[in-house]
Amino acid sequence: MRYDLNLLPVFMALMEERSVTRAALRLGITQPALSNSLNRLRDLFRDPLFIRERYGMKPTQLAEEIAPSIAAALAQLDDVIVRQQEFQPASAERLFEIAPNAYAELVLMPALVATLRERAPGIKLRMTPFGNDLAETGVTSGTTAMVLGRIVDPPSNLVVQHLMDEGLACVVRKDHPQVGDEITRDQYESLKHVNVLPPGRIRAGLFQTLKKQNLKREVAVSVTHFLTVPEMISVTDYCATLPLQICRHLRGDPRLKVLPAPIDFGTFPVELAWHVRYRHDPAHKWLRSILFDVVRSLSNGSGARPPTAAT
Repeated sequence: MRYDLNLLPVFMALMEERSVTRAALRLGITQPALSNSLNRLRDLFRDPLFIRERYGMKPTQLAEEIAPSIAAALAQLDDVIVRQQEFQPASAERLFEIAPNAYAELVLMPALVATLRERAPGIKLRMTPFGNDLAETGVTSGTTAMVLGRIVDPPSNLVVQHLMDEGLACVVRKDHPQVGDEITRDQYESLKHVNVLPPGRIRAGLFQTLKKQNLKREVAVSVTHFLTVPEMISVTDYCATLPLQICRHLRGDPRLKVLPAPIDFGTFPVELAWHVRYRHDPAHKWLRSILFDVVRSLSNGSGARPPTAAT
């Protein structure tokens, strides 16, 4: 039996996007062309495959059953092709979309951009918000090259790799009337706090640690980005509990002082995830290796635990 292999990416785009409009946009084709391909898929499998509903397309039972096999076949085909290709960073011209959380964007992205400027000046990056859901970042559909942050409950089509472990410290204003060169547990509980609530579930880590240690914290204000914190702290008697790499940046601010946490808050992981189809892609592998170089450089200067290898 003969069939068109070009139909298989259409099937997977519909499976992952659940929308004719989004699937057509992802594949770079018109909606009528995609609808025509869907009709051919239906004829091929003798099944509707996708049923139109109010908020999109719902796959049929058959579509759900065959999706893993088609995804695996396309991944194997990608591997065969990309392994024959060479990637020359110095002359390459490509655009990579990356979804870092607030921490990764502030700590890792500047060093990554500086490294790319030296080694691969034709490589461009576009940052997209981390969001509350991995699907929103585009990484589960493969439109985004990688996602950086705390990866919770990843789907089976993502590869997740540990980047580093990060600790926490406290920040108050330089001339704080109650806090000297260290902050005690009692002081920590008596102060009001600035809390950072980035998108996603990474914020659960500190809350869980505080509860486990039976340490109280009165949050006076919550902000959405780390860059807001020094401005809040410098004009109040509030305290903030921040990642060590963020604190390293703030040590040069004459308005502030960075202090060890009153108790051991432990560490939280920073992770990297990418779609399985990019596991062996030379350009993506190279970009991931550069990111790991950046993390090792930062870790060597901060005492954070660096990654062991990049794949």
